Amino acid sequence: MAALRIPDSTYRLQFNRQFRFSDARALVPYLYELGISDIYASPLLEARPGSLHGYDVTDPARLNPELGSMDDFLKFTETLRHYRMGLLLDIVPNHMAASTENRWWLDVLRNGQDSAYASFFDIDWTPLRKGLSGKILLPVLGDYYARVLEKRELNLELGEDGFWVSYYDKRLPVNTGSSRTILTGWLEKLSKKCEAATETAKSLDLLKGTDGRTGKEKDADIFRQAWKIFWRLYGTSPEVRQFALEELHSLNGQAGQPDTLVLLDRVLAAQAYRLAYWRAASEEINYRRFFDINELVSLRIEDENVFDTTHAFIFRLAEEGLVTGFRIDHIDGLHDPQAYLERLQNRLAGNGKRPGFYVVAEKILGSGEELPAGWQVYGTTGYDFLNAVNKLFIDRKGAAELGSYYAGLSGSSKDFATVVHDQKRRVMTSLFRGEVRNLTHRLGLLAEEDRRGRDLTLAELEQALIEVTACLSVYRTYIRGFTVAERDRKYIEDAFSGAVRRCPEARQASEFLKQVLLLDFPENLTEVKREAWLAFAMRWQQFTGPITAKGLEDTALYLYNRLISLNEVGGNPGSTGITAAYFHRLNRARKERLPHTLNATSTHDTKRSEDVRSRINVLSEIPALWRQRVERWRKWNSRKKQELNGRPVPDTVTEYFIYQTLIGAWPLQDDDVPGFVKRMQGYVVKAAREAKVFSSWLKPDMTYEKALVQFTESVLVQADDNRFLQDFIEFQKITAFYGAIYSLAQVLLKITSPGVPDFYQGTELWDFSLVDPDNRRPVDFTKRVRFLEKLKEEETAGQLELARRLLGDWQDGKVKLYLTCKALNFRRSNQKLFAAGKYIPVAAGGIHSKHVCAFARQLENRWILVAIPRLLIRLQQAGQAGCSGEPVLPAALLPPEGIWGEGALFLPRHSPAGWQNVLTGEILHTKNCSGTSRRVILLEEVFRNFPVALLAGE
Repeated sequence: MAALRIPDSTYRLQFNRQFRFSDARALVPYLYELGISDIYASPLLEARPGSLHGYDVTDPARLNPELGSMDDFLKFTETLRHYRMGLLLDIVPNHMAASTENRWWLDVLRNGQDSAYASFFDIDWTPLRKGLSGKILLPVLGDYYARVLEKRELNLELGEDGFWVSYYDKRLPVNTGSSRTILTGWLEKLSKKCEAATETAKSLDLLKGTDGRTGKEKDADIFRQAWKIFWRLYGTSPEVRQFALEELHSLNGQAGQPDTLVLLDRVLAAQAYRLAYWRAASEEINYRRFFDINELVSLRIEDENVFDTTHAFIFRLAEEGLVTGFRIDHIDGLHDPQAYLERLQNRLAGNGKRPGFYVVAEKILGSGEELPAGWQVYGTTGYDFLNAVNKLFIDRKGAAELGSYYAGLSGSSKDFATVVHDQKRRVMTSLFRGEVRNLTHRLGLLAEEDRRGRDLTLAELEQALIEVTACLSVYRTYIRGFTVAERDRKYIEDAFSGAVRRCPEARQASEFLKQVLLLDFPENLTEVKREAWLAFAMRWQQFTGPITAKGLEDTALYLYNRLISLNEVGGNPGSTGITAAYFHRLNRARKERLPHTLNATSTHDTKRSEDVRSRINVLSEIPALWRQRVERWRKWNSRKKQELNGRPVPDTVTEYFIYQTLIGAWPLQDDDVPGFVKRMQGYVVKAAREAKVFSSWLKPDMTYEKALVQFTESVLVQADDNRFLQDFIEFQKITAFYGAIYSLAQVLLKITSPGVPDFYQGTELWDFSLVDPDNRRPVDFTKRVRFLEKLKEEETAGQLELARRLLGDWQDGKVKLYLTCKALNFRRSNQKLFAAGKYIPVAAGGIHSKHVCAFARQLENRWILVAIPRLLIRLQQAGQAGCSGEPVLPAALLPPEGIWGEGALFLPRHSPAGWQNVLTGEILHTKNCSGTSRRVILLEEVFRNFPVALLAGE
């Protein structure tokens, strides 16, 4: 059995050929000094050559050789053990690469349903289109099949192991039957005229015994023997080589001469796959994909054999202690997530009510949604914490003002929920048309056998299916048997109500669909038909997750641009900020339910880094100033727009999106600006394609994209007459300054709140990355190692003096590194306190109550106090009789002097009278609160020398 190890903190590393096991091994001492307990690794199994992420696994039974050898990996894990560190591994049970580098997929392409691996993949071998029966649709062509064939872009080629079909850089196998037929014909010709007739005859005799009556496996083995003989002749006999090339040339035909392509067409038609135009995928693809990515094919991980085969290697790593935890990628894609997790834990740690091996799931929770109670996991990958802590720094009143302003800019009154609904509908009718049709067909078969549904047309059922799915407020439900959990029932009933409200004409069909999904069986329904209803519901559940991901994450989050710091995975851009009291409730709930879940603020999948979001959040505190600036910039930059089809590029909404992005991502160092401009140009193109309004991945509009890039470049050109850039840089200093304070506050809250703090690579310094691939850029770890060594050295000369220097030079990011290191190492020294200590909200009095978030953690006689400032600009305005002028920008990264007045924190009863500031070394003393037995500590003292506070009870 694998031993249980619960991380104290995690650090995500992205492994690829530019960052290998040896690189990670060299970083271990640095990460240990930083305070990290466990490295959290991207997928490490063999993936497609050049993969930068590892989610396109080609062989789950071995490590990716691009990352190093097994010996390199063992040296890496040995170093981890030396530092008493663990390894949390990202695993991908839902899918694999649909490429010929994947030997299982290759075997299925060659042998079809006869392949030993045919059952491994989620393939519909009897699709609606009869011509695809028993075949796999491969949408890899750049044009219609006939055109590609007639242009002679498809060719048969020879290889060491047989015939192949080539299409540019793609090579696809030819099955044994076709290969045998071709080779037999060649050998018969060769045996009559070739000097190597004896060898040819030997090969021919072998093939004559493979007429299909000996068994396909034996046929394939005999063919391989015959081919081996032929291939040797091909390499040694010029005559055989010349003959083969001439025959191939004839077989491949001539471009523009259709009659010469008949034989090649016949060979291609005989394969277990059908080559197709890539645009056909959304309509006809008959294997389940990861979202809409044709290159990733889903596994049938619910099959025990598939589970065992795909997990054997990683189980061995776990049992040997080389891997100490798993992160489950895309758990919502699985047929039955709970059953998968139970099987996983049983194999790793034996039976038990509590999970015996540390596992977290990439589960995106909707508003108010909780993990299913039966899941044997320690929590999620942390998006729930990310969105909660982010909203703590958004001013609710200001966000509402920005909402009104955005409605005027966009000319739309649609709320975010409507935008999501519309985009989910849109992706179903564009990217997932085939899946919708197949589900509708299945539903139609059920309807035919039920009096409540037999009169419903397929069109009505499809309309209902689309509407109910679009109205589902969560990624998916988790029905797994004939009893429907109350939470799932509520989500489905709410989706049905929304569908009927939005589309009343589909009520009857929606009602039937609801009955099927809720397994509301008619009387006397047979067990077989009950199973068919359940199978439909479970298949629908695998469908709804990708629809939400593509409709919400990859479309709506790029369309609704009120305040884009809220546009995050698992977030709700239609929401506003939260109070400190609500944040405390969430923290308490996490402590009770999932005390070891991950707390993330940036990940490899976030739309913006934590530091970018923190800056943009500041706009909610200065909506009037922001509005004035935007109107000014729109006027100045209007002449920089091009007009296409009577529309300016960019339109107002996109322009507003660009300005917010610049606010969040503008570099702190001038020498980083040229590189940033190039990054922005790539980013605006990606954002435009994701939004799918003026361009898209399916139909990119290069003219529009070029105009968008030119606008972005023109507003950022450093020239004396560019009034925008000069004005923008001055304004951006406000959001950069206060955003930096809030970033530090987020870091401290992440480390000290219930849960396991998770750090994305490089974010211990300021990181102003945008969505991938921007956040997958190489990290300068050499600089980080050097900075940390220097900090350790300088701290010995005086902690308070060091803190002051860091705050004076905050732009270099060392202050964030310092806070991260001090807080993580303090956490490591007090593991029991953070794992099991009480969580006690601490309030500030009077006007300051809304501008501080504070809490204590207590275990027996050990106490800590955490305090961070929030909404500081609003606090300034409140102290200036509602003045909404330019905020104060102190020289050092501290709240403006005098802002706290006589404000104080009211400490819990029986808490210590003295406290030491972990970040500055200062000793602080509490005071008696007049008229009560409570003690207080002045905010002015708490935040005097550092913008956030971590205090240890004396």
